[in-house]
Amino acid sequence: MPNTLPEPDGSAIDAAHAAVARAADAADTDIDPAVMREQYRAEPFTEDTLAPSPMAQFARWFQQAVTGGLHEPNAMVVSTATPDGRPSSRTVLLKAYDAQGFVFYTNYRSRKGDELAGNRYVSLLFPWHQIARQVIVTGTAERVSRAETAAYFRTRPHGSQLGAWASEQSRVVGSREELTAAYAALEERYPEGEKVPVPPHWGGFRVVPEAVEFWQGQENRMHDRLRYVRTRDGAWAVERLNP
Repeated sequence: MPNTLPEPDGSAIDAAHAAVARAADAADTDIDPAVMREQYRAEPFTEDTLAPSPMAQFARWFQQAVTGGLHEPNAMVVSTATPDGRPSSRTVLLKAYDAQGFVFYTNYRSRKGDELAGNRYVSLLFPWHQIARQVIVTGTAERVSRAETAAYFRTRPHGSQLGAWASEQSRVVGSREELTAAYAALEERYPEGEKVPVPPHWGGFRVVPEAVEFWQGQENRMHDRLRYVRTRDGAWAVERLNP
């Protein structure tokens, strides 16, 4: 007699699936974030090791983050707020920094663009978890020049240039297909090698810092927090904050 297997029982399969789902749910509820702890150990971060300005100190730490192999060390959380103080946050990529501040690019009609139009105050957070560091910037945002925007736009990959036109960032879209169709139409209009104009509603913001905090994780949560604060005469004062 041939060696045959019985037909699977539908109710048994459903029960097995339900058991797997219950096990997954139980596993999820077993994860207690309150007991998740990392012990940080680093060299002391003291005032005498600081660079003379926050931008010079940022350049020093940023280089260390890059050479340390961090994934996208230029990723930063940008927090904005409406004029009545309702905040929102998202991750954006830093594209330039200099003595004047930190630059990122976006659709000016996006949520952050709309909020910055009504409230120029902004916060940046660089979360460099792997090396137990973070940098927090607070200041005001101003638009970069159109020449600066155009120069950067020319360096973007062709597909990213098309994406800046195709996406009405932060607006509700009916479906993924609708978004794909908008991109495809632009791809047909501007094939690879064709110059894509800079969207008039797209450009850069420069965050001019008023304070920059450098946080270094230390053992027993006795972290080092050193903050540069801009004084009335445009100089920088340094404060140590309690952890």
